[in-house]
Amino acid sequence: MEIGISTFVETTPDVQTGEVVSHAQRIREVVEEIVLADKVGLDVFGVGEHHREDFAASSPAVVLAAAASQTAKIRLTSAVTVLSSADPVRVFQDFATLDGISNGRAEIMAGRGSFIESFPLFGYDLRDYDELFDEKLELLLELQKSEKVTWSGRHRPAINNLGVYPRPVQDPLPIWIGSGGNTQSVIRAGLLGLPLVLAIIGGRPVQFAPLVELYKKAAEQAGHDVSKLSVASHSHGFLAEDTQMAADKFFPSTQQVMNKLGKERGWGHYDRTSFDTARSFEGALYVGDADTVAEKIIYLRKNVGVTRFMLHVPVGSMPHEDVMKAIELLGTEVAPKVREEISKWEAEQ
Repeated sequence: MEIGISTFVETTPDVQTGEVVSHAQRIREVVEEIVLADKVGLDVFGVGEHHREDFAASSPAVVLAAAASQTAKIRLTSAVTVLSSADPVRVFQDFATLDGISNGRAEIMAGRGSFIESFPLFGYDLRDYDELFDEKLELLLELQKSEKVTWSGRHRPAINNLGVYPRPVQDPLPIWIGSGGNTQSVIRAGLLGLPLVLAIIGGRPVQFAPLVELYKKAAEQAGHDVSKLSVASHSHGFLAEDTQMAADKFFPSTQQVMNKLGKERGWGHYDRTSFDTARSFEGALYVGDADTVAEKIIYLRKNVGVTRFMLHVPVGSMPHEDVMKAIELLGTEVAPKVREEISKWEAEQ
């Protein structure tokens, strides 16, 4: 059972003061967070790609590379790379470079992305949303398999027996599929035999169990060894010394972000009742003290089947020292409890 962190490198206004940290400062803070995550024994750190004012990381590979030479064991992944609006060749080169710097710890998490700013920015038509992803994933997987590639498609110039460099340390360079729970994307990941990441940020996490089974069934039908496939979850959360403190610290910035996105997407108002319901044992928020969060992760592993859990923190800007404390607690207190319990449980299966 792997446990880690994901972040979108948020730069939203401070709820109390209205102040906004600079993109540069927030990026430097995230590098410190990655270094700490490695120090306290977490397994993976993911940085999401966005192209808007309230998120500072348009280039996850560069941010991760800044931390790569300061870390020793932690795996470094995008969360996600918006593959539909990217050049797969450049994506592969960037993460192969990161793989070299980190000596074999890079991963790509490929997804469509839930934000659309990158499409007009890089000259893509949203009407091609699905076709772009399918075609570019095909090319990315060709790059993963072979040093020299011959490929042609509709949305990118053809490649005729050309080499792509540098080559990664890992062979193959891990490529995960990120999904918000879309049935088609889950089946695709299974058919391709690729590891799957589910964004479980609402509702009841146990409702994702059928999707995991669908993924495994598709993989099995395609002839892949299901026992070797990994399933990860990405969920919002926060840790503090006690559960009430964690909830009170995490709610204001979470509410601010959820209501801002709600206006953009037509969601209902997000209030404290919604928040408290989501942080209940059956809910999708992993907020509380170490015991509370550990119990929820263990329940998720046993009932949904995830083999990697990524805590997304913060949601909206929070004091850097609070985020660092949450990472410390996840690594030093939560992760050991989860690993011990899951090890015992698996031995009994």
